Amino acid sequence: MNSTGVVLSAGDWRLVLDPLHGGMVRALTRRGQDILRPMPEGAEAPFDSACFPLAPYANRIAGGRFTWRGQSHALAPNAPGQKHPLHGTAWLGTWSVETGAADRATLLHHHAAGPDWNWAFTLRQHFRLTAEGLEARLELTNTDDNAMPAGLGFHPWFTRRGVSAIAFTAKAVWLADAEMLPTVRATADTLGDWKQGAALERPDLVDHCYAGWAGQLRIERGDGDIVLEGEDTPYLHLYVPPGQDFFCAEPQSTMPDAVNREAPAPLLPGETRTVTMRIRSA
Repeated sequence: MNSTGVVLSAGDWRLVLDPLHGGMVRALTRRGQDILRPMPEGAEAPFDSACFPLAPYANRIAGGRFTWRGQSHALAPNAPGQKHPLHGTAWLGTWSVETGAADRATLLHHHAAGPDWNWAFTLRQHFRLTAEGLEARLELTNTDDNAMPAGLGFHPWFTRRGVSAIAFTAKAVWLADAEMLPTVRATADTLGDWKQGAALERPDLVDHCYAGWAGQLRIERGDGDIVLEGEDTPYLHLYVPPGQDFFCAEPQSTMPDAVNREAPAPLLPGETRTVTMRIRSA
């Protein structure tokens, strides 16, 4: 590890990790060109990052309140300007480097049960670069004495520079309200026919979750297309803010506010749940 973080490389690809600040990715490049939005020099805030992990829940929990196995739980907001707690706890926690090599690294995070999440767990991020691109895997292990709900995902911020369109297929989209909570399940083409490929430029904010995602999204770029893939991630959260130089396409195991809507299967003590994300050349 040097002053810029943990640096991995393989072929045309280079990855910079920041285990000191939320287990974040600071940069991912191919042939020297940004694939993910690079983190500014000296920045430490997760919302400035290139990617961060989502665990033990993804996106928002409405009002921070939910009932699990007959017991009520209340979580406080965990980010400035946000009414609802979001993205879990791991992105705000302390990580360490468990193992490392020139082309791979494993980052480790321990969470003690507390007011921000009432169950203890261990989380690992495995990163591996190859000549094709990046493979990242999250492994969440329940180290508590009780079963817990668990949702996992990645929050990559892709650069929009040179991107002409994106294409993916899904079965439906959960349309969000003004507080960015899912309200209505609509057909997947409600916001455009992404299956055929659609441009990112549009007048209104897109911040919605796609259900039944087929597990692949193609990013059409002038310097060679990129493919985003997910395993055990039937949801894809798409965030496209107007006028910005980035967009987010987030592979997730659960939808936003899942504990109040489509409750995830219990993760029993000692059990492990995983999700995988790949960002590779097409």
